[in-house]
Amino acid sequence: MNTDQKNKINLVVNSESKPYWEGAAKGQLLIRACNACGKAHYYPRTICPHCFSEDTAFVEASGNGVIYSYSVTRQAKPPYVIAYVKLDEGVSMLTNIVDCEIDKIRIGQKVRVKFSEAGDGYALPVFTSA
Repeated sequence: MNTDQKNKINLVVNSESKPYWEGAAKGQLLIRACNACGKAHYYPRTICPHCFSEDTAFVEASGNGVIYSYSVTRQAKPPYVIAYVKLDEGVSMLTNIVDCEIDKIRIGQKVRVKFSEAGDGYALPVFTSA
């Protein structure tokens, strides 16, 4: 996937996820943090998956992480990479790796977030080599 491509993506934007998508549109990667147990989580949802508290809030993530696992889809034209990235904050997110040489991608590689246009004023967080 090339981040210069203008892809229309069907995002599910609801009252719970709207701040996440609005942050992404402004170039901010937001995750949720629990005020009760102190743990961060992604996908951002109101109830903490660790302790089930509703005392959670959006916080801005650093946008830095490492590739935990990845797969290259070479049958697609152009080929693309889907990956789990473990953020410095400790949460993992499923994403795409873009704007890098596919054959040089490695588990443990440092990456940083960038945002790809998703249509309707929203943006999708993707990652590239740090």
